[in-house]
Amino acid sequence: RRPVTLRPVTGGRYAFDPDALRAAFGPRTRLVLLNSPHNPTGKVFTPAELTLIAELCQEHDAYAVTDEVYEHLVFTDASAPHLPLATLPGMRDRTLRISSAGKTFSCTGWKVGWASGPARLVSALLRVKQFLTFVNAAPLQPAAAVALGLPDEYFADLRAGMQARRDQLVEGLNDAGFDVLAPEGTYFVTADVTPLGGRDGVEFCRSLPQRCGVVAVPTQVFYDDAEAGRRLVRFAFCKRPEVLTEAVTRLRRLAVG
Repeated sequence: RRPVTLRPVTGGRYAFDPDALRAAFGPRTRLVLLNSPHNPTGKVFTPAELTLIAELCQEHDAYAVTDEVYEHLVFTDASAPHLPLATLPGMRDRTLRISSAGKTFSCTGWKVGWASGPARLVSALLRVKQFLTFVNAAPLQPAAAVALGLPDEYFADLRAGMQARRDQLVEGLNDAGFDVLAPEGTYFVTADVTPLGGRDGVEFCRSLPQRCGVVAVPTQVFYDDAEAGRRLVRFAFCKRPEVLTEAVTRLRRLAVG
């Protein structure tokens, strides 16, 4: 496994070094794992970035597995709309695409998802599934199928509602003194704790419940290079607006203190 790190760039979003991606490929490369829209950063990969990934996959005869569970949670001010890697030239036959009812229909506890791709890759996935969890939540799978047939208005309303919550939390975190990286998608906001005197996200998050009754996740736990995410933390905004209001009110105590 050879990770390529996403890092904050000018404008408060994330990017990767194209040369680092090229260097990650080699004669033994067989598979690329891509998560877009991305958790925890909220990044939506641009067409140019996806084109580079597609070109390298084909150059090295590698397959791609894409995690696209936040595909319907891309906001209107994102630098680009969500573009499935499988739709790029030459990628349809070498991409296995994974999504989930949990994010799109707000039922994460169901653990119901789906995969699509060429028959030989789906067949391989089914064999893996057989020996891992076999089957899960069978009665809920027809419900997910019904949900997938909902009109386009449902998906538009979902995005609009989450975008409003994102804006509410981003504004509140800025007011509380965080250096906020506004996401382009998902339902997470990452923020730098340095302006509040934080030096380590794990320590900051462990102290946060006692200090103001709010919980966050230190994003360094998602990194191979922990130093790259040392001072970043993740907040979720998939909450009721009144809950976000209360959380922001509590977090402002950090700036006052």
